[in-house]
Amino acid sequence: MNVNHGKKAGPDHEPEGRGALVGAQSGPTVLRIALGAQLRKYRDASGLTTAEAAEVIRATHSKISRLERGRTTARQRDVADLLTLYGVTDEAERDKLLELTREASVPGWWQQYNDILPRWLELYIGLEKAASIIRSYEMQFIHGLLQTEDYARAVILISNASAPTEEVERRVSLRMQRQRLLTQPDAPDFWAVLDEAALRRPPDGRAVTRAQLEHLLEITDLPNVTLQIIPFKAGPHPAAGGPFTILRFPEPDLPDVVYLEQLSSAQYLDQPDDVMTYLAVMNQLCVQAANGSASRDMLRTLLKET
Repeated sequence: MNVNHGKKAGPDHEPEGRGALVGAQSGPTVLRIALGAQLRKYRDASGLTTAEAAEVIRATHSKISRLERGRTTARQRDVADLLTLYGVTDEAERDKLLELTREASVPGWWQQYNDILPRWLELYIGLEKAASIIRSYEMQFIHGLLQTEDYARAVILISNASAPTEEVERRVSLRMQRQRLLTQPDAPDFWAVLDEAALRRPPDGRAVTRAQLEHLLEITDLPNVTLQIIPFKAGPHPAAGGPFTILRFPEPDLPDVVYLEQLSSAQYLDQPDDVMTYLAVMNQLCVQAANGSASRDMLRTLLKET
């Protein structure tokens, strides 16, 4: 193993932003990402490869990659061994990172739904919980954070028609639990852009549709919730690729994340060029969409028509 123990993460090799660690209120997903980012910076500063780091903790280089991306829970022993390998000898810094490791291993509330929650969606819920700003575009359905219970049940049944009733109700319960995010004391700013088609293609009957429209009018009274609707008359718009969500976090070390949900998986984009592309599209959507007041008028008109 070619390990250069002479490179220390001291004054000449200290990773930037190492003091910007996050608190437990951020949730385990973001804590894992923050921990992984610190470990990656220390590894880069020491000049070691993922394979060399993996050998020390008796793992594969892919595990180091998952640790550094926050995709898996780290063991304290592994983190301690990696810090030693990277030349991190300052006791206060080691204690801080080991405490972060402990906090990152605490289960999130959503893990009680592990029997119905795929791993790719579990990651999103953790990011959603920790975000300070959530911006989303939807074209077929109302966003999950804005759905009524009956609307959510109707949407869930579309792809789970043969599932047992108990499983469907657990999926509905999970979605309702997520919505508590918008009314908690430190609620994120949620800015949703809906295509008019999402309002004119109801998943169930008249009663469910009316209740959903009334709910949208009610929830947009929240100071942290903004809803804009893109009317058909606005013509084509740049979100031709489909729905997406952009999440921003209060921690300065964490990049924005673009979430793209697919039928049975999801993509998470955090490279600056990708994020900037989606931010530009989102900004253009907000320009083409009716403003908040006009969008509420559209909801009232649809309510009268339903």
